[in-house]
Order: sequence, then C-alpha cells, then structure tokens
Amino acid sequence: MERGGEAAAEGKAAAEGKAAEGREEEEEDDFGYRLFPDRSKKPQSFLVRSLFTFHNRCQLMLRMTLDTNPYAQLLLEAMKQSGCTVFNDRHFSCENCDGCVSGGFDSVTSQIVLCQNNIRHQSHMNRVVTHELIHAFDHCRAHVDWFNNVKHLACSEACVRDRAIRSILAVRKVSKEMAEKAVDEVFDACFNDLEPFGRIPHSKTDAKRAYRDFQNRDRYNANL
Repeated sequence: MERGGEAAAEGKAAAEGKAAEGREEEEEDDFGYRLFPDRSKKPQSFLVRSLFTFHNRCQLMLRMTLDTNPYAQLLLEAMKQSGCTVFNDRHFSCENCDGCVSGGFDSVTSQIVLCQNNIRHQSHMNRVVTHELIHAFDHCRAHVDWFNNVKHLACSEACVRDRAIRSILAVRKVSKEMAEKAVDEVFDACFNDLEPFGRIPHSKTDAKRAYRDFQNRDRYNANL
C-alpha cells in the first residue's frame, strides 16, 4: 500500500515534470505567437466585433490602404499573378496584440494580423500592410521556411538591416549575434531582390510607377 502510494507520487511528480518541460518547450518554440494573443482565442461574432471602435477603425483604414496605396496594390497584383489571390475577409485579421508590435504574418493560416490597438494612423496602416504583404508574397513565391530557417526569415525582413535584426529578435528566441549573422549572410542577395517592385520605390510616386510597370509587364514581354 505504501509502496503503491510512493509509486503513485513518483508517477505524479514525473508527469508534472514532463508537463513543465512541455510548457517550457512550448514557450521556447512559440515562434512569436506570444505577441499575438488573439490568435489562440475563439473568433468573435461579427456583431460583437463591430461594437469595438478599434476593430472598426482598423477595418476602415485597411480598406483605405488596399484601395489607394500603390505599394499594397502592386503586391496584391503580384500575389494574384503568382497564384495567391488575397481576399480581405480571409487574409487580413484586425486583432489586439502585444504593445511592441504593429502587425505580423501568420504563415500557418496565410493571414496578415493587424494590431488594432497599436495602429492609430492611416500612414502607419499603410506601412504595416505593405511590410506584411512582402512576407505574404515571399511565402507565396519562395516557399519560405519561417519556423526552421532563420536565414529565410532574415531574407524576408532584410529590406532594412537593423529592422530585420529587431524583427527576428522579436519573434524568435535567438541571440542578437545569431540574428545579426543570419541577416549579414543573406543581406546582399535579398536586398538586391527587387521583386515584385522592379526598383526600390523611395516615394509614393516611385511606387505608382512601379505598379504601372508591373501591370504592363506582360504587354512588354509579348512584344519581344
């Protein structure tokens, strides 16, 4: 009886130890999902969500970006031509996030998360949507291994070196040295990959030209 009790206690302790190890492993390998707590919650009904000002504002600003921003329009067109048509209701989600992030790309669901509690201005929304659409485009075109290859993550972030390093550190539990090494190893090749823009658009005017050039790309090739 006593030995049985001891065995049961030992079994309980072992189970608790394994559970703790599992929690630690899960925390270590959360791949940045801790920054987006709404990802693990059950979706709310449209009626409930519509009552929240943040959500309404986020949806309105998103619609404005998709309808008027040339960077976003070019990326949407490029994804469509690559076989990855983006649908507003399916591929964008306005959610509450950790205070340090404005958006993210969830490769598991192919969904862009927009942090409705942190995006306050239209210009900010434009930047976030464009940035995350670049990740979505890379996911569609290059089949990026987001979870197991930090160089792939660095390449998609490497439009600006320091930002790439900060982004990697935010979503992966790696050392700063490892993040810097990954960015440095891929920076030249990734910085020179100008798809789908074809140029580095330094202004909205450049972005409009790039969008027009992209739309006429097939017409030009057909005349060769």
